[in-house]
Amino acid sequence: MSASFNRRSFLASTAAGGLAMGLGVRSWAQDATPSRRVRVGVMGMSRGGSLARGFAQRPGVEVAYVCDVDQNRVDRAVGSVEQVAEVAPAGVTDFRRILDDPTIDAVVIATPNHWHAPATIMACAAGKHVYVEKPGSHNPREAEMMIAAAREHDRKVQVGFQRRSWPILQEAMQRLREGVIGEIRLVRGWYNNLRGPLSPGAPAEAPDGLDWDLWQGPAPRVPYRTHLVHYNWHWFWHWGNGELGNNGSHGLDLCLWGLDATRQPEQVTAGGGIYFLNENQDTPDTLQVAYDYGDQLVTWEGRSAHLRGFEGSRFGAAFFGTQGTLVLPSTGYAIYEMRDQLIEEKQGSGGDTPHLDNFLAAIRDDEPLNAEVETCQRSPMLCHLGSIAYRVGRTLHCDPETGHIRDDPEAMALWGREYEPGWEPQIQAET
Repeated sequence: MSASFNRRSFLASTAAGGLAMGLGVRSWAQDATPSRRVRVGVMGMSRGGSLARGFAQRPGVEVAYVCDVDQNRVDRAVGSVEQVAEVAPAGVTDFRRILDDPTIDAVVIATPNHWHAPATIMACAAGKHVYVEKPGSHNPREAEMMIAAAREHDRKVQVGFQRRSWPILQEAMQRLREGVIGEIRLVRGWYNNLRGPLSPGAPAEAPDGLDWDLWQGPAPRVPYRTHLVHYNWHWFWHWGNGELGNNGSHGLDLCLWGLDATRQPEQVTAGGGIYFLNENQDTPDTLQVAYDYGDQLVTWEGRSAHLRGFEGSRFGAAFFGTQGTLVLPSTGYAIYEMRDQLIEEKQGSGGDTPHLDNFLAAIRDDEPLNAEVETCQRSPMLCHLGSIAYRVGRTLHCDPETGHIRDDPEAMALWGREYEPGWEPQIQAET
């Protein structure tokens, strides 16, 4: 078996943190030796620009390519990476150039969501390891295919849930495992922002330097319009997953990590709408989702146009147990007893570096990934199920093993998506 597109598509922190990832006992100088050098290409120069600079500053790593379908962004990224790298990267607009280079060890995918899984599948088939930004998939079927591609080609696939590599949160999760708050019965995740209304998009010619056809990639073709590229695609189902799939995926990943959950919910209910902004977007600006596991409940709330959050934080997760509460606001944790008295509070550091180092250690030394694709497509699956429940307007009844929606053909039709003819990602037998 191999994962591929058909021919029309692309053919071709701290010492404690290091010890937590199994890296503290080895000199970084060892990672700079030629035999341990890792060459990467980075795709998508918004979030990817930061990741490119981050990888370029790790010992023994060469960012050989930066790629974006917008030539202007490519040019800026080359200069930005060159400031921190020993060797300036090549700037390309076509992702195939990276896949065709046999010296590339890993591909970093920081594109719009509709490209996450197709690019991951292609990269695995080309023999590359993958670091893919959250959520990692646009729909549940793509999540399944990503896992299949990683397994078939024996590739390391790390999802960009960087909090899983923060020592302070690893410590918090260990406290939960040890029963510091007893048995967990309820988990709450949240995210709040103060986004403005979208300007109505107008038909237009794509700006100079932007390859609109390549930007769309696997998505069915639509004419270019203004106020979409390079960020507002998040709020349209055709390319994005709304705030639930955008920042909600981080919060729900914390929820599942704390629960150490390997199953899917039995029921999913969602409610919300476009209450604060305007109707120039598809996805809700206000949303609440409940995931019922039978013996535990996970909830998530997102408000894109109202900044005030919970527990003194715009983003976070809280675990409610039979003996107390553990809260994860930002880069630390707090523990409360049942009468709501604070009994312990700790702070730590965050950032991308521990997560990048964990990915590199997996490539070099076969260290376990902190955000391996199978584990870290369970939380995006919750995002997808929440979005489906919102879109069909009713409770979903799911298979706890697979997440597949029972007895609801309309909802199950949203398990996958339509693709531009000839661009379908496929898992097919080798010839």
